Amino acid sequence: MASLYIAAGIYHFVNPKFYLRIIPPYIPWHKAMNYLSGAAEIMLGITLFYPPYSTYAAWGIIALLIVIFPANIYHLSSAKPGKGIPIWVLWLRIPFQGLFIWWAWCYTFV
Repeated sequence: MASLYIAAGIYHFVNPKFYLRIIPPYIPWHKAMNYLSGAAEIMLGITLFYPPYSTYAAWGIIALLIVIFPANIYHLSSAKPGKGIPIWVLWLRIPFQGLFIWWAWCYTFV
């Protein structure tokens, strides 16, 4: 799980355009929010590797997943068929958010 979040966080810096277009318009400072969430993913992912702090990192990931959920909803609702990621993938992503929260919650018992 740690590697997944580190890679996802790095991708915020490698391909910011992907994330910038899925941030809902009511959220201010899109670039800053993109980099902040990417940095948070990297830091939380790295922290998962350190057992004394892994529980805190897992709670941080749960909070992050809840905070970014509106971006997933916005991405789904603003998607245009035939452009970019298929609609079925965006729909599948919604329940996966719950699965990722559960996965992080499993780390809170370590």
